Amino acid sequence: MSTLTGRRERVRSGGYLTRGDAERARDALLARSTEECTSDTWTVSRWLRYWLTTNLGIRPSTLRSYTDHVEHQLIPHLGRHRLTDLTNLHVTATFADIAQTPNRHGRPPTPSTLHRIRATLRSALNAAIRHGLLRDNPARFVRLAKPRRPQARVWTDHRVQAWRQHGERYAVAVWTTQQLAHFLNHTADDRLTAMWWLISLRGLRRGETAGLRWVDVDLDGRVITIDQQRIAYGQTVTVGPPKTAASRRTIALDHTTVTILRQHRRRQLTEQTEHTADWTDSGYVFTQPDGQPLHPDYLTRHFRRLVTDSGLPPVRLHDLRHGAASLAHSAGADLKAVQEQLGHTSIVLTADTYTSVLLDLHFTVAEATARLVLAAAARVPGRKHRTPTRHPRTAATPTARRPKTLPGTRSRREPHPGAGRAHVTPKRHPKIKAA
Repeated sequence: MSTLTGRRERVRSGGYLTRGDAERARDALLARSTEECTSDTWTVSRWLRYWLTTNLGIRPSTLRSYTDHVEHQLIPHLGRHRLTDLTNLHVTATFADIAQTPNRHGRPPTPSTLHRIRATLRSALNAAIRHGLLRDNPARFVRLAKPRRPQARVWTDHRVQAWRQHGERYAVAVWTTQQLAHFLNHTADDRLTAMWWLISLRGLRRGETAGLRWVDVDLDGRVITIDQQRIAYGQTVTVGPPKTAASRRTIALDHTTVTILRQHRRRQLTEQTEHTADWTDSGYVFTQPDGQPLHPDYLTRHFRRLVTDSGLPPVRLHDLRHGAASLAHSAGADLKAVQEQLGHTSIVLTADTYTSVLLDLHFTVAEATARLVLAAAARVPGRKHRTPTRHPRTAATPTARRPKTLPGTRSRREPHPGAGRAHVTPKRHPKIKAA
């Protein structure tokens, strides 16, 4: 019997009462299509491994993820089943077992991990449907816990205190503007200070930063072009296109960043002079002292050490990307501009994940909202509600006029806290004085 790969394979079957019954079963089997014969003879493990070899044109990191799911989760649970016998019950039981199996860190897999494993299985079985080996996808109706996207937390003072006292951390954390300024000042003498500045302000991904070349940088025009990235899986590093089509983008630079990049270029030329014998002209912006390109994992390790040395609360390298989005939004950029800066395909991802806006902007919005309501209330005829003051006793005194200011702000008549007098009695209304 010939299968999908063109190889002839022997099929054995028994239990027939007469020779005629066996011959009729043989003829029926030979009359079946190649696809039907393949689904009867191939197990799930054989199909999954065959499917991996036909996944051409995908990223090496994606292929590595598929292979890990197939070899460590799917084949141990489903590999023995024949492809044509695979049912939804088998797949449901498999994911129930996987959900209870600790990973290499001793913790059960997260809902996001389970969804990625199911996506791998669904993709493989969809390929079997396209080849005519299956009529339906048994993994389509498996119900899993809905993953929750982690919400970014800003390292406010009370959160920093909790971290110092109890070691409380967050999956996604963002520095305040002052904390980021402290980090950039701390890394001013680091040979890669231009890289930290570029990631912090413009939100480049790790692979995009490691793959940035001087040919993609126009310092006179104050723009950089994201045209490739360096992808790491283990010790192997490959150069490929950006993550998505939208990730191919042009990013504007401010004058300060251009100045820092020019200084970095001069430092790199100095290193080239010092390492003339073993210098490698790789063309990359951020390199090792001998000109070799940086391994993306080195960026993560070096950043972690710098954060520890700075004494700042912990954030990941990718969290600088969150902070860059928040900074841009706080500076007045709308979501569309932030989306284009970060290279997102959908503005929904930008709004849901990356714009955990810094706390200063929340205060600004709160004050603006209060001013809007108070201005509308002032125009209501016969209004009964008055703007509250910070000093109830002063407000209750009939001789003290209530200042028309927002709560927590100073009146024009109130002196600055550093003035010589501690208090100035407000003038009485002329009508009150006449009485």
